[in-house]
Amino acid sequence: MEDFLKSKIEEIAFSEVERSEKLWNTGILDSITIVELAVEIEEEYGIKIAFDEIIEDNFMTIDQLIVFIEKKQNERVG
Repeated sequence: MEDFLKSKIEEIAFSEVERSEKLWNTGILDSITIVELAVEIEEEYGIKIAFDEIIEDNFMTIDQLIVFIEKKQNERVG
């Protein structure tokens, strides 16, 4: 999951990122690229991300994204 996210973020943002690097505040991702990333995540992991879930808390770092995706996957199963 980490490799997929890192690769997609770097592809979208045209810059290298680290797992714990802030994506939102540093401008690596903006409102358009975050939505693009959300679509990629939905397709890759078979989850649905509501527009109101595309918030800083869920998309701040790759680590936080992993936690968010795993939570969404567990909701789908449970």
